[in-house]
Amino acid sequence: MAHPTPNIDPAIFTTLQTKIDEESSIRDSLRTFTDSLGRQSRLVTSHLSRIHNVPSAALRTQILDPVTPLLQQQAQTVQELARTASQYPFYKYNGLWAREVQTVVQSLQLHEWLLSNTLMSLEDVGKFLGVAVNVKDEDVFHVTIEDYLLALTGTVEELSRLAPNSVTLGDLGRPLQVGRFVKEVHAGFQLLNLKNDNLRRRADGVKYSVKRCEDVVYDLSLRGLVPKDDEGGEDVQSGGAMKL
Repeated sequence: MAHPTPNIDPAIFTTLQTKIDEESSIRDSLRTFTDSLGRQSRLVTSHLSRIHNVPSAALRTQILDPVTPLLQQQAQTVQELARTASQYPFYKYNGLWAREVQTVVQSLQLHEWLLSNTLMSLEDVGKFLGVAVNVKDEDVFHVTIEDYLLALTGTVEELSRLAPNSVTLGDLGRPLQVGRFVKEVHAGFQLLNLKNDNLRRRADGVKYSVKRCEDVVYDLSLRGLVPKDDEGGEDVQSGGAMKL
């Protein structure tokens, strides 16, 4: 009796398994870099988290200067990731590194604001990391606008925590600086027509950071503790503006 001819060629699944194995190998190679970034980010975040316990006058020597070489190490890892990731379709694999890259960008934004009271632009981030940003015409690794903006929402949350903690440390000028910056970021987000649902929700949440800072400043005003230099609406330090 003749055997019936199979309706499905088994080679189809053999080929598919080969492709699955290839993609798994690519993901494993990319995770090598994202795991390194994760370890480095935990160290940087640990250092930066101390800003809530260190007076403003000592931030640079005790935290910001020591963190700078750690951020430079992260930049090197991002460059290595970029060289490998650029060999493959960006939007097929960028989910593997997006969160880690956003964490790096957030650390850069926070570090720069604490140094100069200014916001790093997307182009400034790309220059520091040594990678492309917002690439439209090539399928290569880059820091996206979404990465930058999601990181910014995290930076705002961290600074809104700093406002009340600064009062505890006796720095009464810092909450006003933070409050003005957070309001400017919130106003900037209002100009954007965001299509990404997650980003839109995170951007909407910035208003709670504004409220938190306003509550701190309002309490200082009621108690007559607003520094003289800030009563006219000027920053104690130069800066306080966003570099967009």
